[in-house]
Amino acid sequence: MESTTKRITDYFGENVFNDEVMQEYMSLDTYKELREVIDSGKSLGLDLANRVAEAMKEWAMNNGATHYTHWFQPLTGATAEKHDSFISIDKHGKTILEFTGKNLSKGEADASSFPSGGIRAVFEARGYTVWDCSSPAFIKKIANDRAILYIPTAFCSYNGEALDKKTPLLRSMEALNREGVRLMHLLGYNDVNKVTANVGGEQEYFLIDKKHYDLRPDLKFTGRTLFGSNAPKGQEQNDQYYASIKTRVANFMAELNDELWKLGITAKTQHNEAAPCQHELAPIFCTSNIATDQNQIIMDTMKKVAEKFGLVCLLHEKPFANVNGSGKHNNWSVLTDTGLNLLKPGKNPSSNTLFLLAITAVIAGVDEYADLIRTSASNPGNEHRLGGHEAPPSIISVYIGDDLQNVIDNFVAGNSSDVAQKQFIDTGVNYLAELSKDTSDRNRTSPFAFTGNKFEFRMVGSSATLSNPNTTINTIVAEMFARIANELESVNESERQNKVVEIIKRLYEEHKRVIFNGNNYSKEWLREAKKRGLNNITNCIDAYESLTTPKSVELFGKHKVMSEVELQSRREIYLDVYNKVINIEARTMLMMVKHDMIPAIIEYKNKLAQTINALNTVSGDKKLSSTEGKLLSTFVPLLDNIYSCMMELERIHSQAMRANTSKKKAILLRDQVVPLMEKVRVNVDIAEKLLPKDLAPYPNYADILFYE
Repeated sequence: MESTTKRITDYFGENVFNDEVMQEYMSLDTYKELREVIDSGKSLGLDLANRVAEAMKEWAMNNGATHYTHWFQPLTGATAEKHDSFISIDKHGKTILEFTGKNLSKGEADASSFPSGGIRAVFEARGYTVWDCSSPAFIKKIANDRAILYIPTAFCSYNGEALDKKTPLLRSMEALNREGVRLMHLLGYNDVNKVTANVGGEQEYFLIDKKHYDLRPDLKFTGRTLFGSNAPKGQEQNDQYYASIKTRVANFMAELNDELWKLGITAKTQHNEAAPCQHELAPIFCTSNIATDQNQIIMDTMKKVAEKFGLVCLLHEKPFANVNGSGKHNNWSVLTDTGLNLLKPGKNPSSNTLFLLAITAVIAGVDEYADLIRTSASNPGNEHRLGGHEAPPSIISVYIGDDLQNVIDNFVAGNSSDVAQKQFIDTGVNYLAELSKDTSDRNRTSPFAFTGNKFEFRMVGSSATLSNPNTTINTIVAEMFARIANELESVNESERQNKVVEIIKRLYEEHKRVIFNGNNYSKEWLREAKKRGLNNITNCIDAYESLTTPKSVELFGKHKVMSEVELQSRREIYLDVYNKVINIEARTMLMMVKHDMIPAIIEYKNKLAQTINALNTVSGDKKLSSTEGKLLSTFVPLLDNIYSCMMELERIHSQAMRANTSKKKAILLRDQVVPLMEKVRVNVDIAEKLLPKDLAPYPNYADILFYE
């Protein structure tokens, strides 16, 4: 154990330009100056940038780096990188190794092939990458002991508009900090200089054998299976969840941890999830910006490590029908630089007005901007998952638990009543440790659940970046903090405590309709939510419209997170992404049906017909071919159905793709193409069940989900 502990602590963060490394490679003055920039948001001067660049280059080259890259997150939702070597030529023509403050702080990338949603024309190719010093640079090792220095950056257009996911997130963090510090000072916490959103992103994923993946065009082109009948066994026995981990998967997890720990990512928890081949990884919390960067690294590292073990990591939200899909639970809390967690109830929550004010502010923000919360978790893959009794429904509600709700109800009524005295669970076994009871149970069905000292936003899809939900939550809470601060500024200091109590009561009364502690999967909740006036945005096409409403434009513009132009661009990009995803899926389905499934069915029909003829020839009146005849009679109409559905899909898909706007195209794809694809799938899945194993063109669910 000691050797293992020493090994982990020795290499943890060894490939990260962290505080320890900075102090080793920089002078104390340079380190202090850089820390001030990171901590206080002070601007970075060229002189300091030059000194930091020299230290960073020396560290990187000592660790085998020959190149560096400005690592950014364009509006594709993935990451991007362009590698430049440290090699340069001086004025005398001599080859030197150089990395300046200018190289570190600013780069240029061809923005013409990245989505911009109309912010810039194709011929305006120039885009800029700008160093984000709040997120540490890191090194990725490649072959032959070589390495690349990765520098996290923002990405913007020639005119300064955000062309990425990071820039709005950083702006939202500034807005939350600005309004949070202002509010804390008005509440008497004058020692608070910074308010930060902390995030922990739980990542779910599937691992399958590469040999099966290679034989499935749908997995390769779309990330999910477009066909697949149920295996004899799924997850109905609940024996996958937290089960013993297969040896190959355990080895994968061990190497994944090693690689992540070297990059300073505190991967903490790993286990089997509910579905066969499904797993989960959870890191320790850090700032929303760093958590987002680290989650991008986690997804990329998962895919690369899986290859070493003959596995493929699937991050699609629903790679397999009729078993659980994968989400990414976004755990969000808000902290001060003095160590206060605004969402921690403490021992006496009924008298903790800071906590009650913070939690009612979040509840009010989620209620008022529920459409934006829903949109922040919207992508085509998540359409297959939300509301499927494996993930929260599309209705936004907040779970706080009966105990906490009683505390707030009593507070509003003027009673000082806390949660009942701590209770203990009697296990019935004397030598087991005493087990204290939590004040409330968790609610796995809620989209936005309070879990003790944080909120868990459970709707986010597994393939998505964490930037969208956290940009949205940060901005919404910043707005609520700003409104509260405005009210507190309008009264004398001596009256502020009474004003705080008044605000808590009013916010709760005005927005308690969004609180629901029951079963979000139930039909009763759908009816109750409608009665309460809560929206049910069932698809991402409708959700995207919320980005450009006057209310949203005002919110994001007021806090300088996104301009109206930037919001319009994202709406256009998301519609375009939806259209491209469904287009690829439809084309892949048509290809698989035409080239593989129909020929397989015809081959089996022909074999059946030949067998029937042969049997009829030798049997006379005994009808030895009755079973074969029944099978053949099943396949004749089935093939006709598949063929007619396929032709209809081809026709409707072609029409939809000719629509003259992204919105019209998306609506046609959603309302006509997707239902036709499901119709094709139903018939193909029936055929798959009937085809002999040796004629089936693809590995089936039994093969894929229960590999050894």
